[in-house]
Amino acid sequence: MKKVLIGGVVAVVLVLVALWIYNSNTKTVSSGPVDGIRIGWQTPWATQGQLTQVLKHTDILKNNNLTAEFKGFDSGAPLNEAALGNSVDVIFTADQPAATLLAKNPDWVIIGRLMYNRVSLYVPPKSPIQNVSDLKGKKVAMPFGAAAQRMALKVEKDAGLDPAKDVQNVNLGIYEQAALVKDASATKWGDVDAMAGFDPTPAIFQEKGLIRYLHTENVISVIVMSKKYIAAHLEAPINFLASMRDSYDYYRNNVDQADDWFVQDAKMDISHTALATSAAVEPNLTIKNKADIRLSFNDDDYRIMQEAADFIFNQKLVTKQVNMKDFVDLSYLNKVK
Repeated sequence: MKKVLIGGVVAVVLVLVALWIYNSNTKTVSSGPVDGIRIGWQTPWATQGQLTQVLKHTDILKNNNLTAEFKGFDSGAPLNEAALGNSVDVIFTADQPAATLLAKNPDWVIIGRLMYNRVSLYVPPKSPIQNVSDLKGKKVAMPFGAAAQRMALKVEKDAGLDPAKDVQNVNLGIYEQAALVKDASATKWGDVDAMAGFDPTPAIFQEKGLIRYLHTENVISVIVMSKKYIAAHLEAPINFLASMRDSYDYYRNNVDQADDWFVQDAKMDISHTALATSAAVEPNLTIKNKADIRLSFNDDDYRIMQEAADFIFNQKLVTKQVNMKDFVDLSYLNKVK
């Protein structure tokens, strides 16, 4: 009898040990709604701002089995700091800050394309400068570390100039430009001959007749998610990308409403016309069918993203060179129904 009892106890103990080992080696994966995915976004940045506001003001996230906490930041740099500090789970950011984040912490992955946005090089309307080559010996102000700087230095080189010798390129934050750009009859902005920046700031200047463009082009913005978060919530990236698709669909059909939400939250003095100028480079807002909304990348997108990664490495802004394609995973997007 004692042998039977002891054998039974041993069997129970072995089962409990086996269960403990199994649970210790099994990842915890959420089932049901994911509570409070922390979305990091940039408060004064148009188009992604409207997409964020749609997520905040509608049931789109709920309908895709998600709830969220929204964390707004003034620019890409503090947003990156939040990502590095594990204060957010997914971020909306441009190609260059994304490359910076990935160079510093590879535990993040690009799960989809956010939007195209415009960067520009501009002068006062009455400036004698007519083309980029005329910038030789001139002072050009731009936000260092932003895609606008990358574009400005590239077009200076393309015009036959040496950005380190022929042009005085200086750092000026995008939000500091408004204090200088006020006079439609100006030939210079103080001692600054030209500026580079990203929308919506140039779009605001453009509407008011305060600038003349020397060059404009588009850069890529991306949706980046924490690998750690994905490991704990396997359905989250799929549901989130479905939400972004639905957000675009709502935005394109309710432009004025999305713009109003953005302006109210961003507390910016910006018109619907300027916002339309900023958004005009994003094809998802002019498509005819929801099925044509594109969150994937094409070859040109990958080229631009890699230019961003190479630029920050060559400028010694990071110590590690990143191959951006290695950090793109579109498998979640392919699962969106």
